Amino acid sequence: MSDQSSIHPAGESPVAPLAARERLMTEPELGAGNFLEHAIAVNPNRAVPFAFSHHTDHRGAVVLRGHSLLDLAALRDRYAAWYHANGVRPGEPVAVVVGEGLEPLLHFLALTALGAVPALVNDAMRHDVMVRYLHHVGVVGVVADDTTRLAAAYRGDPQSRPRFLALAAEIQAFDAAASGGLPEAYPYRHAADDVVGLIHSSGTTGTPKSTMLAHRQFWDGKQPRMVRFPAEPYDRLMSLMPHTHAGGLSYFLTATLLGLPTVVMSDWRRAVVEPVMEAFLPTMVASFPRTFVELATGELPVAGAARVHSWFNTGDSAHYGHIRRLVGLGERPAGLIRPWLLPSEKAEQPALPGSQFVDGLGSSEMGMALFGQVTTPESTRNDRCVGKPLEVVLKAAVLDQDGAEVPNGTVGLLGVVTPSRTPGYWNNARLTGSFELNGYWLTGDVARRDADGSFYHLDRTVDVVDTVAGPVYSLPIEEVLLADCAELVRDCSVIGVPGGAGKGQLPVAVVQLQHEAGQVGAEEVQEAANKALAGAGLSALAAVRIARTAEEFPLGPTGKVLKRELRTRLATLFTGR
Repeated sequence: MSDQSSIHPAGESPVAPLAARERLMTEPELGAGNFLEHAIAVNPNRAVPFAFSHHTDHRGAVVLRGHSLLDLAALRDRYAAWYHANGVRPGEPVAVVVGEGLEPLLHFLALTALGAVPALVNDAMRHDVMVRYLHHVGVVGVVADDTTRLAAAYRGDPQSRPRFLALAAEIQAFDAAASGGLPEAYPYRHAADDVVGLIHSSGTTGTPKSTMLAHRQFWDGKQPRMVRFPAEPYDRLMSLMPHTHAGGLSYFLTATLLGLPTVVMSDWRRAVVEPVMEAFLPTMVASFPRTFVELATGELPVAGAARVHSWFNTGDSAHYGHIRRLVGLGERPAGLIRPWLLPSEKAEQPALPGSQFVDGLGSSEMGMALFGQVTTPESTRNDRCVGKPLEVVLKAAVLDQDGAEVPNGTVGLLGVVTPSRTPGYWNNARLTGSFELNGYWLTGDVARRDADGSFYHLDRTVDVVDTVAGPVYSLPIEEVLLADCAELVRDCSVIGVPGGAGKGQLPVAVVQLQHEAGQVGAEEVQEAANKALAGAGLSALAAVRIARTAEEFPLGPTGKVLKRELRTRLATLFTGR
């Protein structure tokens, strides 16, 4: 176990004073390409460790290693010297294929300090897909933990091989003093629209999309977090986001500017996460749903979550069945700032048992979570409500296929107008244009809005089940299975499967069972599910398939369930062909 004094023995806090954070909110040149420089400039606690990595020692104990703002700058400069010595220049894309944790963030800082464009790649991506993606991006070099398989893949496509293919360990051991040093103009001074990063999609079919992050765009909308995001002396953040993803980068940017003590996790599995939780005792946990599913299943992590007051989710849908268990953990201190609310909506409250879950609907393309729904133990259930748009959203609407706004209560395409949206997709103007409609950016989601202005997220556009009776939306069905059949269902994914000639698609659930459910059969699960779905006024499932192995419930590199792969596997379930 660990407390604040064990992480900061002198009782020092790395958190930036409020006045410094308010300065950052109005700094016109601050952006995603130089946030570390600005954090160092305004935070008098720049030498106090705030970013923690973790490992397990020979006794099995968790060891936390802290890095201050100045430590990060020194590491950044050493890495940047290696890149500069190897010919990397402003505007050039460089692939970073390293394991999760602090390491990809250091490469991001180094490359942006040179004006180059880091293409962060999840190292779980298939190597043949990775080579296609990196060729599309046109990277000048690749840095990876292990280059063996990547080099072999390039032998099959030598024309796409970049200028250099280097081991990350080589950069870590680099002697910057013996090199040619850094450019005379360093760190690089970015223009507002300079591209500072490329983030890829899952790429489950074909070459992944490459979302551009721009210097100012990726900072737009995050300014209010400088005063709203909880950063009291006792606060600590556990970041379980994939740090090669925009979500992980966004939380790291926020933590760095705040000086908020943050453990940057390199693994999202519960077996690794829970011991670090018990050592670090976070007050906030940020993750994709993958870890929340594990933490909410089985015996709850009572000790590790004892001080948690907030859980932050983005990247995919979180479900009430998991949320309601997590908000029973921890406690909410008096004066807790609810970061997604407007200043007029903040309220002082006495210490209460339990925590809050902030479910944010966002994506790399949106630049940040643009909607946020807060659930506490006292909240009434409101399936698939993602709340109201944040103030950075100039306009949010539910649209028809022509881009016209539809009436409240009507289902349509979710569109947003906001300065935080991506400039588009790298080297693919046509793809960028396909997401633009009547002045809106299409998020790729199906939604509806109620008369109060709250939005409900019903599905991804590609996952809607096209039945002969009309569209069926998978997310509300998943909500019911996870909340109302919780004694049987641990996790699930609902997909559309061809039903044969003239039958359209039929909804099918692929289910992971609770460990206590044993060897219960698919028929029993389907019967319980359809009874609950009938009570909720939702479509019945045509079939249930039990996933008894991890391979039968495939996850992508960021932990998202691969619905496209499930649809392929079960394509002949009803037709037999």
